[in-house]
Amino acid sequence: MGSAKNSSAARKARIEEMRRAEQARERRSRIVKVAASVVVVAGLVVGGVVLVKSQSGKKDSSDSADAAKGSSGDTGHWTAGKDGVQTWSGKLARTHVTTDVSYPMHPPVGGNHSPIWANCNGDVYTKALSDVNAVHSLEHGAVWVTYTDKAKKADVDALAAKVKKTQYSLMSPYENQSAPLLLSAWGHQVAVKSASDPEVDKFFAAYVQGQQTPEPGASCTGGVMK
Repeated sequence: MGSAKNSSAARKARIEEMRRAEQARERRSRIVKVAASVVVVAGLVVGGVVLVKSQSGKKDSSDSADAAKGSSGDTGHWTAGKDGVQTWSGKLARTHVTTDVSYPMHPPVGGNHSPIWANCNGDVYTKALSDVNAVHSLEHGAVWVTYTDKAKKADVDALAAKVKKTQYSLMSPYENQSAPLLLSAWGHQVAVKSASDPEVDKFFAAYVQGQQTPEPGASCTGGVMK
């Protein structure tokens, strides 16, 4: 009788030991599977990051190469509106460069430019500005009034007076342009017949800190003052 009880107890003990061993094996198997999954996921993440960085590096390298060559980075063409305002249809690049830039339009209305803007807090310049500084002012939402030596002095004086009382505007002589008087904003430009041309007020109202501005509210002081 005692022997039977001992045998039964031993059998139960062996069964319990086997059950615990099986549970241990299952736990080890789950741990191995989870670890393998983590390794696979980590590999995918690292691979994705490397691929993105590689592609980003190629793009940045290309952009930098274009800027280093003095390219404006602009693509597109002018589209004339019914009001006479020309709009640049295409890409206007915005990379900061420290070299001169060759623009496809004169005066330029966008493209790669200097990291320093021309002061445009109603500033009137009597000498020509560097394009790369003026373009940065346009990026801040300024209207740039330019004129050639064919413009009438009365019109130049009247436009200068308007600029002086208008924040986010500037004015300078510019000989290499298609008309005696031009108004430019980021991506937009119009020729006006005189200072009293109705398009002057319309252009200022639409484009001084207008919807076209890439950096609305950016400063128009603390930049280049010549």
